[in-house]
Amino acid sequence: MKYLPLLWTGLLRKKTRTVLTLLSVVAAFTLFGMLDAVRVAFNAPNSVAGIDRLIVISRYSIIQPLPYAYAMRIQSIPGVQEVAYAIWFGGIYQNRENFFPNMAVSAKEYLAIHPEIVLPAAQEQAFRRTRTGAIVGRTLAERFGWEIGDKIPLKATIFPKKDGTNVWVFDLVGIFHADRPELQGIERQMLFHYDYVDEARLQDQGTVGWYIVQVGDPGESDRITAAIDGLFANSAYETKTQSEKEFQLSFVKQIGDIGLIVSAIMAAVFFTLVLLTGNAMMQAVRERIPELAVLKTIGFSNRLVLLLVLAEAIVIMLLGGIGGLMLARALLPVMATATSGRLNLPLTLDTWLLGVALMLLIGLVIGLPPALRALRLNVVDALRG
Repeated sequence: MKYLPLLWTGLLRKKTRTVLTLLSVVAAFTLFGMLDAVRVAFNAPNSVAGIDRLIVISRYSIIQPLPYAYAMRIQSIPGVQEVAYAIWFGGIYQNRENFFPNMAVSAKEYLAIHPEIVLPAAQEQAFRRTRTGAIVGRTLAERFGWEIGDKIPLKATIFPKKDGTNVWVFDLVGIFHADRPELQGIERQMLFHYDYVDEARLQDQGTVGWYIVQVGDPGESDRITAAIDGLFANSAYETKTQSEKEFQLSFVKQIGDIGLIVSAIMAAVFFTLVLLTGNAMMQAVRERIPELAVLKTIGFSNRLVLLLVLAEAIVIMLLGGIGGLMLARALLPVMATATSGRLNLPLTLDTWLLGVALMLLIGLVIGLPPALRALRLNVVDALRG
């Protein structure tokens, strides 16, 4: 502890360089914290225990449709309260740059299962009555200046129409909002009637993309999951029942091995960090060679000088690294809000422990070369310049 003022003096000798080095460490560990949270989420085992809303998709691929007739069979399972279904429509409004999620859903059941979608009663009734009706989130309506009564054309990318045209026109009958701030991301989507799309589309009629199952008692979610998948085992359309979180992540998993991609990015970030901070430490020691020689002259041992230089590197990594992880923890809820809660990723204890271990390891890697140079420093040569 008595050497702490000496340590701080060394760090603050070049304040601008120290601040810039700290900022680079903060940026690196902020990125690490957020990316590692993503990695943990994608590598975590799927569990539906205690979940009251389940998603049923094809066992083989998320893009493989399921028969419409499955709805009644799932509904007959004891403990199932409600069953809704949906398909990813993937329509384009004006041009591809205007992309937003748009889905065909079973209107009544879908709204019942998703209470977070708040829609005025009159608009909900209009949605149910209007076959070509659509509802959009408040954020999406504000983005394009839509108002109730507008007609919204979507160009099909997946489902062309039977009549040979490629444009679907929907009547805007409602604008909804999320029931709490962290779910505002759902206000960026558009919903319309499955029956209308299924009747008019050219292909895949009588199929759905996925089922949403409302469980009466979350404590029975494991049993109901097994019952659903067991009901369709060895059939032409076997199912996979999972939590909503796993379902949302499965969309992103189509890109590739997310865990590997994230790990590669983190490795590149830390490699760059080692080069930048290592160069800064080497330069700092070169500038202080006469000072280190004076310390040895007045009685500081070689080992103590080595530890002082090494401690500077470790302290700067710990300060910047912990600051970066705290910033990542503050930013993750923002990510959750932007993705409608789909990427609600906590910063786990494992990530904190791994982060601290990396701080110490990188501190040793960048601090050891200049520390060894200080250890071998010859007092006479150093003072002579």
